[in-house]
Amino acid sequence: MSWTYATVEREGPLTIVTINRPEAHNALNAQAHIELEAIFDAFAEDDSQWVAILTGAGDKAFCAGHDLKQQAAGGGLTTPPKGFGGLTGRFDCPKPVIAAVNGVAMGGGFELALACDLLVAGSKASFALPEVRVGLAALAGGLQRLPQQIGLKQAMGMLLTGRRVSAAEGAALGFVNEVAEGDVLTTARAWAAQLLEGGPLSVRATKESVLRSLSMPVAEAMAAQWDFPAMQTLLASEDAIEGPLAFTQKRKPEWKGR
Repeated sequence: MSWTYATVEREGPLTIVTINRPEAHNALNAQAHIELEAIFDAFAEDDSQWVAILTGAGDKAFCAGHDLKQQAAGGGLTTPPKGFGGLTGRFDCPKPVIAAVNGVAMGGGFELALACDLLVAGSKASFALPEVRVGLAALAGGLQRLPQQIGLKQAMGMLLTGRRVSAAEGAALGFVNEVAEGDVLTTARAWAAQLLEGGPLSVRATKESVLRSLSMPVAEAMAAQWDFPAMQTLLASEDAIEGPLAFTQKRKPEWKGR
C-alpha cells in the first residue's frame, strides 16, 4: 500500500517506518496521523513482523510535532484513537519499536520517540517539550513518560521551561540508549538485529511485563505476570521448547514466533 506522508519498508521481520514530510520538518497533520495509525495497526497484526524502527525523512527532523499551521487555521489538535502518530496511546502491542531520531524531536515528535521502547539519536539530534512556550501542554504522554524515564526533577526542568536537550544530554539523562557516531538508521538496525537474536515471543513477554508492572508493587507484579497475555503465549509456545533445546545442542535457535 502507498502512503502520502510515510513510507514503509520491510527487511525480513523488520519494519522500517519513515515519516515523510521533510518540507514541514516531518510535523504531523491530520492525514499523517491516520496513515501512521494504520501502518502500526498493520505491524501489530502481522505475525511475520517482529520489530519496527520509526524515523523521519531527511536529516533535519525526526518529527517537529503537530502541524501548528493546521492548528492555527482551525484544524485543532485531533489525534487518532491510538494517540499521536498512532503510537503514543498504543498500549496493547508488545512488539518492540525503536526510534531512530535523525534531527529535531519536538513536542509530539519527542512524545512519539518516548513512546518507543528504545531510542537511538544522531549526534545532531535535539529534544524538547516546548508546549508551555506556545500556551499548550504535552498531552500525548510526555507529562507521564518523561518523569518515568528520567525522574521527576529532571523532567520538571524540561517540562516547565520547554528547554531543548542535545542527544548527548539525552543519553546522560537516560532517555537515549545510544548516540550514533554515524548514520542513525544504521545504529538502529544494529539494535534491531540484537532484538531479533532473541526469541520474538520472549521479547514481547518481557516488554509487556515490564510496562504493566510499572504501576504495581513488585510482589503483586511478580505474581500477576504469569497471567499476562504475551507471557502465557510464550510459555505455551514452540519457541519456549526450541530455545533451551538449541542451547543444549550448542546451535542457534530457529525461532518460529509461535
